[in-house]
Amino acid sequence: MKVPSELRFALSTAALVIGVQATGASAQSTPRGPVAPDAGPQRPVAAPPSSNAAALPGQNVDDIIVTAQKRSQSLQNVPIVVTTVTKQLLQDSGVKDIKDLALLAPGLLVTSTSSEASTTARIRGIGTVGDNPGLESSVGVVIDGVYRSRNGVGFGDLGDVERIEVLKGPQGTLFGKSATAGVINIITALPQFKFGTNAEFTASNYGGFGGAAEVTGPLSDKLAVSLYFADRQRDGFFNVNTGAGPRADTRDTDRNFYTGRAQILYKATDALTLRLIGDISHRSENCCIAVITRASQAPAPNLAQNIVAALGGNDGNPTRPYDRTAYSNWPDHQTIVDKGVSLQADWTVGPGSLTSITAYRDWKTRGGFDADFSTADIDYLPDDDRNSSQFRTFSQELRYAGTAGKLDYLVGGFYSHERLRQNTAVLVGSQFTPYLSLLFSSLVEGHPDPTFLRTGLTFPFVGGVNYAANSGGVDRYRQTDDTYAIFTDNTLHLSDKFSLQGGARLNFDDKSLDQTSTNIGGGAGCGAANAAFGILNGANPTAAAQLASVNETMCLPFLSPGYNNFTNQQKESETALTGTVKAVYRFDRNLLVYASYARGYKAGGFNLDRVQCTVGEPGCAVGSAAVITPIRNTKFGRETNNSFELGEKATLFNRKLLFNVSLFYQRYAGFQLNSFNGLVFVVDSIPHVVSKGIDTDFVWFATPRLSFQGGLTIADTRYDLTTSELAGLKLRTGFQGGQYSRLSLAPLYSASLSGTYTQDLGDTYKARFTMGAKYSSRYNTGSDLDPGKTQKGYIVSNIRLGIGPRNDRWSLEGWADNLFDTNYKQVTFDSGFQNVPTNATGTLDAFLGAPRTYGLTLRVEY
Repeated sequence: MKVPSELRFALSTAALVIGVQATGASAQSTPRGPVAPDAGPQRPVAAPPSSNAAALPGQNVDDIIVTAQKRSQSLQNVPIVVTTVTKQLLQDSGVKDIKDLALLAPGLLVTSTSSEASTTARIRGIGTVGDNPGLESSVGVVIDGVYRSRNGVGFGDLGDVERIEVLKGPQGTLFGKSATAGVINIITALPQFKFGTNAEFTASNYGGFGGAAEVTGPLSDKLAVSLYFADRQRDGFFNVNTGAGPRADTRDTDRNFYTGRAQILYKATDALTLRLIGDISHRSENCCIAVITRASQAPAPNLAQNIVAALGGNDGNPTRPYDRTAYSNWPDHQTIVDKGVSLQADWTVGPGSLTSITAYRDWKTRGGFDADFSTADIDYLPDDDRNSSQFRTFSQELRYAGTAGKLDYLVGGFYSHERLRQNTAVLVGSQFTPYLSLLFSSLVEGHPDPTFLRTGLTFPFVGGVNYAANSGGVDRYRQTDDTYAIFTDNTLHLSDKFSLQGGARLNFDDKSLDQTSTNIGGGAGCGAANAAFGILNGANPTAAAQLASVNETMCLPFLSPGYNNFTNQQKESETALTGTVKAVYRFDRNLLVYASYARGYKAGGFNLDRVQCTVGEPGCAVGSAAVITPIRNTKFGRETNNSFELGEKATLFNRKLLFNVSLFYQRYAGFQLNSFNGLVFVVDSIPHVVSKGIDTDFVWFATPRLSFQGGLTIADTRYDLTTSELAGLKLRTGFQGGQYSRLSLAPLYSASLSGTYTQDLGDTYKARFTMGAKYSSRYNTGSDLDPGKTQKGYIVSNIRLGIGPRNDRWSLEGWADNLFDTNYKQVTFDSGFQNVPTNATGTLDAFLGAPRTYGLTLRVEY
């Protein structure tokens, strides 16, 4: 249900007014300050004061608390590479979602493509492209203990966040499914046993406005609640030429969403605490459009662009993509609804603590786009329920943790039931047939002929080929996934200085898939082309050879009559044992060293796209029945990772500086590569990928007024293929790399640095200045490693200056994101039907990074 913007604004204002009145009524009787933290394993209690501020007087590194091992521990006691970002630094850096978070975490890269739902996080160059919902994420996202099934499901306004922890390396032992590359662990703020209200209102360029408000406080001495609501809107970054339509919107990549979150914290007894969370987010936006970055190059320069122009269309200027003028005649409106509820119970029973987390999530996205990104009417995905994804997930985690003598122990179980509903429709436009006619006649006959498919190349033998407007393929996938696991993680303190840690997880994964496919128009064009080849093969060898060069395109899977009224069922079950072993030695209070091994696992699955044989492979000759015969087995195998780390955690300058360094080596087997060839996604299991390098992180409280945080990741992440493995990959996916090429979206160097300085202004006011920057070295943005998809190294910087009273009752902040308006590409891909005769010379489009945005934010707190 869409909520009008007027009502959304009223809800925000009402929340603020209620909070102010509640504060005034109780300020005399209720002391300020959070509840003291519990010493037990991850109980939901109000956060300690030190977790909120990055530069409070007297603060030191001991105040940095993480739950990377499902226990509240000092960061310097945890033998894992963890980048932790506090609430204050999130606010100072303007972080609203996980994509913003990449600025603060070295080695973390976050990209999005055709939708905000198609968002992918990568750590140390390892991640899973989010466009194919059949693939689970290599980087897990966990919010308040609840695992999110895909990266895109966990991306949105994060609300009132206490801190975020980026854990690197395999984390599946404690954090549930997948997570072969790492985990983004998000902990939101708890309701407080004190009345309080805070709100922020923001205005920015591109017509941006919005804000958020939160109210928290006690209903009794045992019950506390919090209500959070945010509403944010912004015009699009792109001007759109819509041609003849039917698209009407002339702006794209806008923002229009609201989110609400309610929490109840109930301290039933001294031993039992309950935390109930309900949330909903709604996005209704035009997103996300791509622009041309390379015109077709051969056999004639600008061949595809000249054909688009001959049809009266335009696909842009490839030399000026950052003018942000896009071309699209079909709409790309998207709607995303994410809602859910969770209940966490923490019960001190016996010698330890029992934790139960029960959750239900319902996430749905619906939207389409112009697949050729031009004003010519070639092909498109309709923005209705025929292009939609929905995840409904129930999960239950139960664990018991405690200490017995020298042993810290934790045992638990996990269950997840996920139902995936995926609909996909790829349709052709009114100019699809003349476009192919002009294209193929130029390639085969050397001159353009708009009637080529209907009358040329002896097609009259079979009545010619014509693709009716709005014909194409419609697919429905229904997948269920049941996951069961038992796990344990234990630490034996052999002495005050030396400890051994061991963990294991036994995973059971059962998936089943039902697929129903059909074709609007019955795939008649492909059928006619294949029939023509059969006739001509003996009667006219010369014409048959010409037809063979175009037949593959005309029988692409979404045009294939083999999918007329097609049904398919598949099932798979997997069992996997994973775990970790760590040896930790503390020389003294200021230095800890560790060595670790971890085994990561991500389940296999099914490619949720049409799959046919690759023309040219044995048994798949042009014109044969195999060309239009669907491959029923679309399974891909599990992904595993053996990871080794050697690290140190040093604390210097009287506990004011932490400097952590880790050497890592990770070898992946069955790496799940998702490639887009301009029309369909192809999942391929890469035999071996190796990632090795060094991670460094530091936090320095230089003075009570000045603090710094940053780090450097050097990750050399490469394929490790034999000659025959490389040849097979090239044939199946059009891969253009070598045996040991660096993976796409895997920069060798990734560095971040942020600093905050606070200056008193007289006796009453203060100024707070924060600047952050993220550097990424050169990397390729396409999974096929086409050299034309390379992004050179770049730096993105954010800045914020706030002024307000020293008691923080209010502040006015001026800010800029991407301060120097750095131009960079998120993902570059092959443009549909414009990548002929080969991907290496065809048209490329790209989704661009956000331009500079700037504005003012007013914060109030009572």
